[in-house]
Amino acid sequence: MLVNPPAVLITDDDPAWREALGEVFGPPQYRPLLASDGCEALEILRQQRIDLVLLDMHMPRLNGLETIRRVREFRLELPCILLSAALDDRIRCDALAVRAYSVLAKPIRLGEVRRVVQQALRAVYDWPRACQDESPGDAQPR
Repeated sequence: MLVNPPAVLITDDDPAWREALGEVFGPPQYRPLLASDGCEALEILRQQRIDLVLLDMHMPRLNGLETIRRVREFRLELPCILLSAALDDRIRCDALAVRAYSVLAKPIRLGEVRRVVQQALRAVYDWPRACQDESPGDAQPR
């Protein structure tokens, strides 16, 4: 069950891009958490409730695909969206194999990333409706 606001873990070794995404997925609609690589992302995932992960493909220590593989060991249904500046058929096939929710080619518009994140949260958690259903004060008059 998704708690409002959803926690979005943004994992990218490019600090400017990571910070830009952090602003796009900032409060009040989201709770962003930032990681500079896959190892740091896994540490955060083991310590906190995360609802969705955005990952760059090419990062030091642990790339995006390997990070998703490891995430699947303990969070099978967590939506993971892979971003890659060097997207090719092999990366797409590997992403399908690890059950990535989506694969997006960089450069990408921030609005497109936002749209795919919203789709993933709706598909996996029925968000935002599930959150609204839990809060009687948020109910809309009929």
